[in-house]
Amino acid sequence: MSKPKVIVTRRWPEAVEEALREHFDVEVRVDDKPMSKSELMDALTRADALFPTVTDRIDAEVLNSEPMRCRLIGNFGVGFNNIDTDAAKSRGIVVTNTPDVLTHATADLAMALLLAVARRVGEGERHVRSKAWTGWRPTHMMGTQVTGKRLGLIGIGRIGGAVAKKASHGFDMNVQAYDPFPPSADRLKDLGVTLVDSPKTIFETSDFVSLHCPATPENRHLVNAERLASMNPAAFLINTARGDIVDEAALVNALQSGVIAGAGLDVFEQEPKVTDELLTMDNVVLLPHLGSATTETREAMGFRVLKNARAFFKGEEPNDRVA
Repeated sequence: MSKPKVIVTRRWPEAVEEALREHFDVEVRVDDKPMSKSELMDALTRADALFPTVTDRIDAEVLNSEPMRCRLIGNFGVGFNNIDTDAAKSRGIVVTNTPDVLTHATADLAMALLLAVARRVGEGERHVRSKAWTGWRPTHMMGTQVTGKRLGLIGIGRIGGAVAKKASHGFDMNVQAYDPFPPSADRLKDLGVTLVDSPKTIFETSDFVSLHCPATPENRHLVNAERLASMNPAAFLINTARGDIVDEAALVNALQSGVIAGAGLDVFEQEPKVTDELLTMDNVVLLPHLGSATTETREAMGFRVLKNARAFFKGEEPNDRVA
């Protein structure tokens, strides 16, 4: 019996690609460049399953491909806002994602950005590399203390919860969170989190605001000029969620005018394009979407896609079905 054909839109960790080939007829885009819309459409007509990444836009037009062969889209990522799930359902295509396995990697990176922007790590490293450093002095490149400060979280799901625990237990931070669907009171107590009833409170009263909410139409530009203006001028914004949650133009204005002290960004509104002004600012730490970029996590994500696909082609319900 022939193996189901799957198309993988980008290179995956070698161990996962080898495992995929044991169970499927695998075609991998080896040049590791994004597929065009026409290439994605072609893939849906040639494969039984498509394994895209969160940067592949699988919209209604793409899903209108004919003749449609694809029956499963296994997204390599916990977010799936890159896929029009309603259009997928209308074509009878199952969609899965990869939750759980990237929680701590992304939470670790959020804390790394928080620490880096507060302590001017990026600026300091550039200072040393440029050979501008002339030695220690009492007032040189002073930053902001993290321990004991107030951290406000927008979203207290898996990743937000992991950030909360690291911050409250590891750095003795006073952590507060807003989430329309919060965890139980016992869970919040374990995390060391105080729940507030509106995002307004988070922005107005936090020394650091970290975003951990999904990219939905409702959350687009959740962080806008008005909310940035309500923050303390000494406060920092951290984003490891999705770029379009933040109005990037408004953020640039806020950073340039001193409305907030700085930002740590792993994601961008027009990714991979980054607003030019951000590239020149010393009060911003910029990373190339590294939230889940550990060997352990990226392998686990791939194996999660594989597990879902094997279940699907055995006629079983995938654990991580989202549509």
